[in-house]
Amino acid sequence: MPGQFCVIAPDVRLGHDVVIHHFVNLYGCEIGDGTRIGSFVEIQKNSRVGRNCKISSHSFICEGVTIEDEVFVGHGVTFINDKVPRATNAQGKLQTDDDWQPNPTIVKREASIGSGATILCGVTIGERAIVGAGAVVTKDVPADTTVIGNPASPRKR
Repeated sequence: MPGQFCVIAPDVRLGHDVVIHHFVNLYGCEIGDGTRIGSFVEIQKNSRVGRNCKISSHSFICEGVTIEDEVFVGHGVTFINDKVPRATNAQGKLQTDDDWQPNPTIVKREASIGSGATILCGVTIGERAIVGAGAVVTKDVPADTTVIGNPASPRKR
């Protein structure tokens, strides 16, 4: 059930029992059954959020991100989909969809991403992995691993 001031484009595929809070922008994406989306979240086209996920407020899930089932995304998490972002193309004109391709990112089932984390493109976060709050993920995170810091690296025990 969408909250107030939500923009949900007609091309969004929503599963059953999805909860969407206020001030959310969704377009061209897929949201699985039972997922909860907090306020001030944007989920862009060609991205997918699986079943029974929690996407906390102020998070940004850009084109090309796949989030599998039962994933926790903390507050203010940002995904990035372009390794070399530019405003203009070689001719000096504003870029269009024809001028670049998103670099995909995958978050595997049951992973958790702490608040304020930044996830660079082209990485895979493994099953049940934990990304600490504020971490900057620049490379793959193996399953069942906790990473922290900038750049994110495995937590020492």
